[in-house]
Amino acid sequence: MSVFLRANWENIIMANYEIAPEILSKYLPKGVSLDLHDGKAYVSLVGFMFKNTKIFNVPMFSLGTFEEVNLRFYVYRKVGKELRRGVVFINETVPYKPVAWLANALYKEHYTTIPTRHQWHFDLNHKEIKYEWLVNKKWNSINVKAALAQRAMLKGSFEEFIFEHYYGYTKVDDKISMEYKIAHPSWKINAIVEQVIDCDFESMYGSDFKVLNQTQPTATFLAEGSAVLINWKRNKI
Repeated sequence: MSVFLRANWENIIMANYEIAPEILSKYLPKGVSLDLHDGKAYVSLVGFMFKNTKIFNVPMFSLGTFEEVNLRFYVYRKVGKELRRGVVFINETVPYKPVAWLANALYKEHYTTIPTRHQWHFDLNHKEIKYEWLVNKKWNSINVKAALAQRAMLKGSFEEFIFEHYYGYTKVDDKISMEYKIAHPSWKINAIVEQVIDCDFESMYGSDFKVLNQTQPTATFLAEGSAVLINWKRNKI
C-alpha cells in the first residue's frame, strides 16, 4: 500500500503569475516557507489531463480519465541537509464528485467539483491544448498553441523552478500540516506560440486572488507530462 495513486498526467499547462507574498501567508502550511524565484513569489494556474488513474493499484475505469484545474504556489522545507521543494494547492477542481471526495477524505486536500472539458488539436508542427471549467454559468479557460517538438528544461531556469517541485504540502489547520511525495521524471516542454487565458480568479479562488484578474502571467509553459506516482505515506509536520 506504499503507492496511493498512479496516473498519467498529460499536456500540462502552467500559467505563472507573480503575487505579493503576504497574500499567500494565510495559506502557508505549518513547517514550510515560501519558495521564491529571484526574490519573487508565484502562483500557477494549471490545467492538465488525468488518464489511466489507479487508486491503490485499482483502476478507476470510467472515473479514471478527467481534466484537473488547480491553483498552486511554491514552498520548501529543510530536513537536516535536505531541501524539499514542494507545492501547496489553493484549490483543485475535477468533474467527478467521487474523485474529489476521495482526495479530500484521504489526503485532506482542497478539491471541488464543477463541470470541465477539454479540446486537443494536433498538426504536423503544432498542438493546441485547451481546458475549460464552468463557474457561475461562465466557461473559464486556459488555451495554448505550442510547438509539437519537445525539449528538456534549461537548468536554473524559471521553467525548471516551476516544474521541479516533488513534494505536496497540505494545511490541515493552523497546527498540523501533511507532507507527501510525488514521483515522476523531469518533463519535456513545448515552446508556446500563442496563449489565451480567461479566468475569473475571484469567482474561482476567492477575493484574495482578485488581483490576478488584472495581472498578466509572467510566463506560460506546456509540459508533455508522464506517468506519476503519489506515495501513500504522509508525514505530519
